[in-house]
Amino acid sequence: MSSTIVWFRRDLRLDDNPAWNWALKRKAPILPIYIHAPGEEQPWSRGAASKWWLHQALQDLSAQLKQSGSQLLIFKAETNQSSQSILDHILHSSGAKAIVWNRCYEPAFVERDSKIKAALTKQGISVESMNGSLLCDPLSLRNRSGKPFQVFTPFWKHCLQDPPRPPIHSDDLSITHSGHRSYSGQIPGCCNLEKLNLLPTKNWDTGISQHWQATRKSGLSQLQKTAIHCCNYHDQRDIPAIDGTSQLSAYLHFGQISPHEFHHHLIQHSASAETAQSGILRQLYWREFSAHLLYHYPHSQSHALKPEYDLFPWKFNRDHLQRWQDGTTGFPIIDAGMRQLWQTGWMHNRVRMITASFLVKHLLQPWQEGARWFWDTLVDADLANNTMGWQWIAGSGADASPYFRIFNPILQSKKFDPDGSYIRTWIPELRDLPAKWIHTPWDFPGHASLPKAASGAPAYPSPIIPHTEGRERALEAYRRFTEIKKQYSP
Repeated sequence: MSSTIVWFRRDLRLDDNPAWNWALKRKAPILPIYIHAPGEEQPWSRGAASKWWLHQALQDLSAQLKQSGSQLLIFKAETNQSSQSILDHILHSSGAKAIVWNRCYEPAFVERDSKIKAALTKQGISVESMNGSLLCDPLSLRNRSGKPFQVFTPFWKHCLQDPPRPPIHSDDLSITHSGHRSYSGQIPGCCNLEKLNLLPTKNWDTGISQHWQATRKSGLSQLQKTAIHCCNYHDQRDIPAIDGTSQLSAYLHFGQISPHEFHHHLIQHSASAETAQSGILRQLYWREFSAHLLYHYPHSQSHALKPEYDLFPWKFNRDHLQRWQDGTTGFPIIDAGMRQLWQTGWMHNRVRMITASFLVKHLLQPWQEGARWFWDTLVDADLANNTMGWQWIAGSGADASPYFRIFNPILQSKKFDPDGSYIRTWIPELRDLPAKWIHTPWDFPGHASLPKAASGAPAYPSPIIPHTEGRERALEAYRRFTEIKKQYSP
């Protein structure tokens, strides 16, 4: 039987991989490939932190395949070269007559994959695509009116009516070292991982490397820990100073663990399945909801889901955006989060909401600017999650928080980091500040004499804008927007 090409994309694992399992059951030589074509990711080509993770994940997938008796062949699309032309070359060189992949649901990939599938089918190639990244396939999910969901709770209840399948284990089907299921030929044009240039040329990734092990083994270990502590999730998830969240988002995004493995493991091994379902697994379904929205409303990747919000009177200010990015706004909880993000490629979810609210409300910066910064600096950057999160804060998305609901960064800091442990971890110049002043250092009598920042910058800055003033500016902008909406006609 002719060879089967398995096109890996964001499913960088062998276990519970529908495409891999389909190829194994075909019992023909298997040719595993990865194609790096960043030009096809536009306008959301991978950010630097995400590239770092991708390098490690591909290295780990290569090791998984080698242990299974196979080898990952990597191809890099050069200028004006497409994934389709590379696939045509591989099919011609290998004589393969079948190809299988797990679907990506972002707009750019949906369009690309549809064209490739049609072209290859026309050539007589057997083409199969699977769902390997979501519990609920957006292609078939609709509400009672036959339309896509736009409110989370009905979406969640609908999904719960059809429990996810258990993970599909392929231990008994893995490629043997005899090679009878492994393609043994060579394909001209394949390259080594280093040629993809995914790692930074300057060593800014030291903190990320120290904080993360981007392997499937590490992801499974973290999943096990999450299951054990699942019963504490509701009480600890909002406390940034402790490990109260799963920290599995990057492993899910790159497909090193599957959502079915996540769901099954939490239900099977947590102390209370009911607690898991209402707590951490609810967050897994928010991930599903995000993918559902982006698939059905592709314009939301760059524009407001609710089109009238594209008319919102933002006040773009380069200096304000830069200070937010640098973690020098003068609000400790904001700056701690932004520095954690820069140093580790990750930020606690509660702090993500506080920092995002501050940018779009206190500073009146467009939500797209925040989305772009998170996209470049998060190791778990996911287009659907990133888009929905920012639009939720901006009030322009589905099931969104109203724009006039404005987080008070001081009260949020006192509530979720009461003793300042999180702040002291990421803002060393405030480390020795008495607890009385840790949330409002500008009130500290010796504020001007605080230690210099690690960068040598002056003492910790005063607030970029007082909270009360920022709140009033945001409410005034919303009042103006309300008037603008009255004249809006879609």
